[in-house]
Amino acid sequence: MAVLVLTGAASGIGAHMTGVFARRGDIVVATDVNLAALEKRAAEGAWGTNVRLVKLDVREAADWEAALDRAEREGAGLDVVMNIAGVLKPGWVPDLAAADVDFHLDVNVKGTVLGTRAAAARMIARGRGGHIVNIGSLASLAPVPGLSLYAASKFAVRGFTLAAAMELARHDIAVTLVMPDAVQTPMLDLQVDHEEAAMTFSGPRPLTVEDVELALVNEVLPKRPLEITLPLCRGILARTANTAPAASRWLEPILTKKGRKAQERIKQGR
Repeated sequence: MAVLVLTGAASGIGAHMTGVFARRGDIVVATDVNLAALEKRAAEGAWGTNVRLVKLDVREAADWEAALDRAEREGAGLDVVMNIAGVLKPGWVPDLAAADVDFHLDVNVKGTVLGTRAAAARMIARGRGGHIVNIGSLASLAPVPGLSLYAASKFAVRGFTLAAAMELARHDIAVTLVMPDAVQTPMLDLQVDHEEAAMTFSGPRPLTVEDVELALVNEVLPKRPLEITLPLCRGILARTANTAPAASRWLEPILTKKGRKAQERIKQGR
């Protein structure tokens, strides 16, 4: 039985993985900035009795310490921390507000850094290793016009995660970056009506939370890789754009056109 701390557990990937881990017998400290939504999700009954609810604003260091204190009171203590919480707001560069910059960098970057730092300190002190899993995005690799702040934040998450992984390896603490394509969650739903987000919809289909579950349960936790992309084919495309950014100039109009057609199909199907 492992003890896991998950952020963003009130919806999307976080909510789904809370249920997955709880049902397999692990203790899950499920956290979210929206405690009411977290409690509502728990009251639906799908999580069972192995879940502990904690309000956590990932931007606040004190909240992180309180959440990890709660985890360490369970069994042998903290084993896995998953930084899942994230935000996204589409927008063209000239239209970005100062508050949009804070929104993306504070939650996506600062939140991940604070969580990784706090978890690493506790794992080192315990002396039994551990695993920190940070959720990035294919936008951690490839530039995404219309989502420049989101891409910037996820690029930063990748850089930080890779550096942290190298530092913490000597303590037997693995740090893994998971970079999925678009996942069918509320974050994806909010992008449908934004033409700036067209490239988000340019893949064959959105991933499901079950797709992410398979990767986390079958690959990430048992094998502790440095990073993975989901799916592999889109990951290769993103790595190509990362290696040769100029290629994005001819790829972008193709992918944008494809994505806008997908957006229209979704709108018509509502």
